[in-house]
Amino acid sequence: MPTDPVSRFLAALDPEHRQAVGDRPRAEQEQLAAAWERELEADDELDTLDELSPPAAEAEAARRVLRRETE
Repeated sequence: MPTDPVSRFLAALDPEHRQAVGDRPRAEQEQLAAAWERELEADDELDTLDELSPPAAEAEAARRVLRRETE
């Protein structure tokens, strides 16, 4: 299991987005990973999902971060 935030964030992404984000500069990856961690900590809905399925909660948080980035 990856332990650094960027690796954990990349692991939570679907393969298509994982490749695209993985091709970005490290600084951008770190910014996205930090936003992802904030999303996981701040959203009560994700807390509930995390109790049922931590990978699903992490994937949902990753989708939200990428969605906000493109808005």
